[in-house]
Amino acid sequence: MSAQAHSGEGVGSGWVVDFILLGAIWGSSFMFMLLAVQDFGPLPTSAVRVAVAAASLLPLVYLRGLWPQLRANWKPLLLIGVFNSGIPFACFAFALMSITTGLSAILNATVPLFGALVAWVWLKDRPNASRVLGLAIGFAGVALLTWDQASFRPSSGGIAPAWAVLACLVATLCYALAANASKLYLGGLHSLVTAAGSCLGAALGLALPAIWLWPAHMPGLQAWASVTVAGVVCSGIAYVLYFRLIEKTGPARTVAVTFLIPLFALLYGTLFLGEAVTARMLWCGLVVLLGTALSTGLLTLPGGRRNSSRH
Repeated sequence: MSAQAHSGEGVGSGWVVDFILLGAIWGSSFMFMLLAVQDFGPLPTSAVRVAVAAASLLPLVYLRGLWPQLRANWKPLLLIGVFNSGIPFACFAFALMSITTGLSAILNATVPLFGALVAWVWLKDRPNASRVLGLAIGFAGVALLTWDQASFRPSSGGIAPAWAVLACLVATLCYALAANASKLYLGGLHSLVTAAGSCLGAALGLALPAIWLWPAHMPGLQAWASVTVAGVVCSGIAYVLYFRLIEKTGPARTVAVTFLIPLFALLYGTLFLGEAVTARMLWCGLVVLLGTALSTGLLTLPGGRRNSSRH
């Protein structure tokens, strides 16, 4: 991969279509998970999604001659997969039984925020003043956003909103841990191998709990269709787009897709699910995104120096 591809310089505007499409696809994953979890329950929903995703990605690994890479690194791939896909998908499926898809997507936008924090604590990647300010702003935005969800009393769905919010934050923390672990233990592997191994590890990790908690009544056609789309499109095809963006523009620009996901999720939730979008959600969401942009170096204070390290 060329230096220009890594930095995102010297590329045309063709990447913009892939970028917007990826944001639109990942923004829809919350809607499809919500439609599936009502029949399947959280753990079976997540297990079927990652199983479908693995089934769609593993043939690509084989056809591109990457199977030896996966076989040689199967232990870290499967373990990291539990934290990269298994636990997060289960947490978000659990959360969607109580809070809206829009709120879940805004909380999902804290992934780079937690990534910067984990890199600081674990990898000793000390942030500059601009990024420290970003961490403070981002977490303040999360606190403001979820303040009215702080009740631990069960909602109509049987789950207290506060537990749902905590589940989303556990999911984003797991994403951050998995990303940094991948940097340490999976360096040099093709990104398609990492994605396929991650989904396979998550599927194996969730298999027994999903079987144990499988619904007594067969889920309906809408639930099966939703979880299949979530697996094939929101995981399989989305990963392919993600890899292509990294090759075209580099990781620094690709990670900015995080900013698009809540916008599409809010749009889908309003149009198709009848969810309300409040001014509080929009303003606090902007605060979270501002903090994320500063903490990852995508945005710097006047006179500051852009940080080029990856998270």
